[in-house]
Amino acid sequence: MPRKSEAALPEWSIKLDAMRHRLHLSQMEFGQRLDLSAMTVSRWERGVKEPSEGTYLKLGNLAGDPLCWYFWQRAGLSTADVMRVLPDANRRLQQNRAVPVPVIHAGVRASKRTGAEFVAVPLLPVFAVTAGEVEVGESGIDLEQTSPERLLAAVSDWCPNPTFTICMRVKGNSMSPLILDGYIIAVDTSEVRHDKLIGQIVVAQHSEKGLLVSRLIRFDDTEALISDQREFDSVSIAARSSWRIVGRVLWWTGKAR
Repeated sequence: MPRKSEAALPEWSIKLDAMRHRLHLSQMEFGQRLDLSAMTVSRWERGVKEPSEGTYLKLGNLAGDPLCWYFWQRAGLSTADVMRVLPDANRRLQQNRAVPVPVIHAGVRASKRTGAEFVAVPLLPVFAVTAGEVEVGESGIDLEQTSPERLLAAVSDWCPNPTFTICMRVKGNSMSPLILDGYIIAVDTSEVRHDKLIGQIVVAQHSEKGLLVSRLIRFDDTEALISDQREFDSVSIAARSSWRIVGRVLWWTGKAR
């Protein structure tokens, strides 16, 4: 299909094309950075199909400051959103020092960190239950395809793998006093190997029982998910248990009570 004249192309298409050439990437290489095909990139540059909201978030992360703000705005993120969650950002912007915030989305498989001081992490509209108190959580959740309900800002040092970090809410108090009902947890989905997570607080998923937040413990050759309140039953994650580790809990936050 012939390319439209530049005058007829939408602004987002022109900016995408210019960005790819600035990075000296072929359409295939550019697509690989975003875990997409060269055909998809071609459609963008011909103005045939606009990137999705999630892709705009990834484009902003790849673009760097200041172009990142254009892509993030098209994804629904504005400077005002950052101001509400980053008190120091307003002061810095007033000093003409833009704070680059690399925005990420669940499912991104390849991206570069920009050395920014903050990252914006997607808060998914899902919850993980704590062991023992809630028998069944939300079932049929596809974390890769779930769109965030909002973005949370975090210090970049808190998210060593920002491309693979997601947030979700917690139901139940059996992980108290560390994690309480209603808290938000940040989960690094880049590491799921059990031997690397023994003793860590993790999130596991079952196709019918949903998401579970617990501590991964190994007893001899048996692995189990246990709550920090030991009166609750543990959950075996043997090979045939249908539970799989989603990732490690990095940090948690909640309102004072």
